[in-house]
Amino acid sequence: MRIVLFCEQKYAITILAPLQAEAGRSGQHDVLWFVDARNIPDFPLREEVNWTTVMQEVYDFSPDAIFVPGNIVPYYLPGVKAEIFHGYASEKKGHWIIRHYLDLYLTQGPYFTARFRRLAARYKDFEVVETGWTRQDWIHAHLHDFDREKEALLRAHGREEVVLYAPTFSPSLTSLPFLKEALERLVSEKSIVLLLKFHPLTRREWVEEYRLMASTREHVVWVDDHQLTKYLLMADAVISDTSSALYEALLLDKPVVTYGNTAGEKFWPDISDARALPAALDEARSGEYARKREWIIARYDPHRDGQVARRMLEAVSDYIKRHGVPGKRRLNPWRKYQCIKKFGRIRRGK
Repeated sequence: MRIVLFCEQKYAITILAPLQAEAGRSGQHDVLWFVDARNIPDFPLREEVNWTTVMQEVYDFSPDAIFVPGNIVPYYLPGVKAEIFHGYASEKKGHWIIRHYLDLYLTQGPYFTARFRRLAARYKDFEVVETGWTRQDWIHAHLHDFDREKEALLRAHGREEVVLYAPTFSPSLTSLPFLKEALERLVSEKSIVLLLKFHPLTRREWVEEYRLMASTREHVVWVDDHQLTKYLLMADAVISDTSSALYEALLLDKPVVTYGNTAGEKFWPDISDARALPAALDEARSGEYARKREWIIARYDPHRDGQVARRMLEAVSDYIKRHGVPGKRRLNPWRKYQCIKKFGRIRRGK
């Protein structure tokens, strides 16, 4: 197959990379990355993969399949358009909205599969296959790669544990305006190194405020790269809000605390008073919440065998065998306008 990996945001790099690796192992696929230079001005895999920032070149590549860890992909590109998702936070606005850009939804686990199959039965213009989530392949391959780095970090700071703060960027959902002082107290009261890892779309004023905190407070470290999963693996516990990072942490069996989380049912301590943060962190380590994490793992993503990317490639290949490569999508004029506004036009027929 001719495959496009559609990389619109920096966090998508580690979601898409296992597909590149699996395609390389099989030797049966030709892969092109589309990298949105507006959001990723310095692509870290630039010397390792075949990539472009030009949508016309993606169109001219004439892909059989496009893997999309997001909500939108240009309708005018050829190829089966496969949704592989950018996380597990189903309570976020828009997670269950069907926008009709996509032919195939490759779901993470039974919870997601059941709901998207109901939607597929309703709309009748896409299929659903449960494969797991590709970042779990990366975790499977690198589970203990950062143990020494973590040990060195703790020795350097003379501390016992690593706690990761990974909030969402969304202004209506983020905990950033509320937790700064509580985080500073937490570092003072407990023997931890606090890592600050922010979403690339976080408001600049919040980024600068917390960067200053990291530069002026002991045992606070600013993380400025795209590799969230690395720091989830290094963390002993995670603090967040309504971010998919919290589900990734739960799936790693890490204690999690959130501030103002909007999920209907919570499987971790959630606080509305920042002063409760230290006690909530202790509570998250309890046997009650350990059992709840086991439930999340079984329902949200039990596919941690390192074979997710293989299943995704097989699912798309099977779709093409049964249906061919779709010529066009059923899309209303507003969706087409949104697509052109975001990604521009291309010249057809080359």
